[in-house]
Amino acid sequence: MSQVGTRTMVRVEDVHRSHGRGAAAVHALRGVSFEIGRGELVALKGRSGSGKTTLLNIIGGLDEPDRGRVTVDGSDLSDLGEEGLLALRRDRIGFVFQSFGLIPILTAAENVGVPLRMRRADPREREERVALLLSLVGLAEHAAQRPTELSGGQQQRVAIARALANAPALLIADEPTGQLDADTGRAVMELLRAVVRSEQVTALVATHDTTLLGLADRVLELRDGEIAEH
Repeated sequence: MSQVGTRTMVRVEDVHRSHGRGAAAVHALRGVSFEIGRGELVALKGRSGSGKTTLLNIIGGLDEPDRGRVTVDGSDLSDLGEEGLLALRRDRIGFVFQSFGLIPILTAAENVGVPLRMRRADPREREERVALLLSLVGLAEHAAQRPTELSGGQQQRVAIARALANAPALLIADEPTGQLDADTGRAVMELLRAVVRSEQVTALVATHDTTLLGLADRVLELRDGEIAEH
């Protein structure tokens, strides 16, 4: 299994990915290469359809490149197999999506606890972790409320807490502020920056909102399937 330096969380090497075949093929990624260090908050920008989601899905082990190599937390994804990728996504990567993805019939606390239940964590440990995370995202007083009783910003905060439940090494967020107004979106991005520091997690956040890019440690741009650093 390929290993990377201990200070590198993500290494992407010459990754290519196309959708479709022949003349109709769309080349989403054309030889993308970059690294993300441990503890960094990196923003990924690019117009709609630039390949941001494709790249995030490949790094998160949800999709495979046509060619190239991706290493996450010391593991070459091509070496892992389906069970290994499942374990990686469960134990070492947290995902935050634009659509929140909360379970409507569960309370905020129950939603945050879902990943811990899947790991069959000790109930007391689970309750303590859930309480800590809801406090971290400023929702301790909303633990018993269901998603329909929360604002969009509050729902996204619950989603962030859930993504952190298993103490992942890498947090991947795909347009996490896309459904939020500007002020709420900034608050969510500031929260992500705070949890990167407090939870000692690395984060890769895709966003097209230029007002939020200043909160990142670095900004990468996808343009015509290639990466550029700002």
